[in-house]
Amino acid sequence: MENKNISIIGVPCDYGQQRRGVDMGPSAIRYAGLQDRLKTLGYDVADEGNIQVVDFDEVEQQDHRLLNLEEVVRVNTTLAEKVDTVVKNNRTPLVLGGDHSIAIGTLAGLSVKYKNLGVIWFDAHADLNTPETTPSGNIHGMPLATSIGLGHERLTSILHSEAKIKAENIIIIGGRSIDDGERVLIKERGIKVYTMHEIDRLGMTHVMEETLQYFKTQQVDGLHLSLDLDALDPLYTPGVGTPVAGGITYRESHLAMEMIQESGLLTSAEFVEVNPILDERNKTADAAVALIGSLFGETLV
Repeated sequence: MENKNISIIGVPCDYGQQRRGVDMGPSAIRYAGLQDRLKTLGYDVADEGNIQVVDFDEVEQQDHRLLNLEEVVRVNTTLAEKVDTVVKNNRTPLVLGGDHSIAIGTLAGLSVKYKNLGVIWFDAHADLNTPETTPSGNIHGMPLATSIGLGHERLTSILHSEAKIKAENIIIIGGRSIDDGERVLIKERGIKVYTMHEIDRLGMTHVMEETLQYFKTQQVDGLHLSLDLDALDPLYTPGVGTPVAGGITYRESHLAMEMIQESGLLTSAEFVEVNPILDERNKTADAAVALIGSLFGETLV
């Protein structure tokens, strides 16, 4: 990655789901030594602090299909404006969650500059639900659908009314818990998914080679990595709210990060769903920082 300027943005939001604790994720990742690790790699690192999130008692519940909608909209609007500013200042946004609903704001902010953005969605889940298909009402299961223009108008119109990314520019890696409505949308929109079946059968090297070559063929003008720590097997990342057994290994994940770095395509990243309350001695946050290290060029020799 040519841009050696990184801005860290914390988003301590846990309103996209119903398990408390993920709001402490940004602090846990910082505590695990993120800034020093990036500085050691030669980056100019600016910690922009956290997006302000109101206390849970102040959130008014209105729609069971869209839990905590008002606060999710407010947080993501503020985040989108911040990401846009960081990009305009020629810095690489590195966003720390918080739950995965914050990707709505990240992608909205990136869409101001990047009109043909490629997105690698490293996740056990597809996050392609809408208010009509959601089994839970949790908005952290909707950010990809929202970003291609589907869902509640308050969410899809953050910063501007157009879709933030193209469905054909999404590749989901690590999928193994996909809802019925999401399967329909994946087929209708032609969204590419590498499930654990494909990763087991083809190997992570092949999956990443195909992924990165595809984005080069699509001539994307930027590449965003959105990594949910539940993409990894819970053996390596126990501190997540929605763990799914049979996930990506620690080493496979590092290989994927290293290959993204080597591609030279990366322009932004976010790491989400670290929940210290559910974690074991900050193991999940430590894994996040190690993966960020690999993503930004850390090597063994």
